[in-house]
Amino acid sequence: MEQVIQAFKRRDAEERIPVLRLEIDYELVTLHDAMAEEDLTSIHASKYRLEQLRQEWIRLEV
Repeated sequence: MEQVIQAFKRRDAEERIPVLRLEIDYELVTLHDAMAEEDLTSIHASKYRLEQLRQEWIRLEV
């Protein structure tokens, strides 16, 4: 049973990682736009979101 659970988790991670990459790319564009506009609120929000996405990616790769 444990092997089935591990296989399911691996498959789920394999499907999530490409989506996660797209989300990171989008958030980097958002951060770039916020920096160009010097919008500190949006800069901090984008950095926070990028950190969350980074942590999720690390969890999925383990």
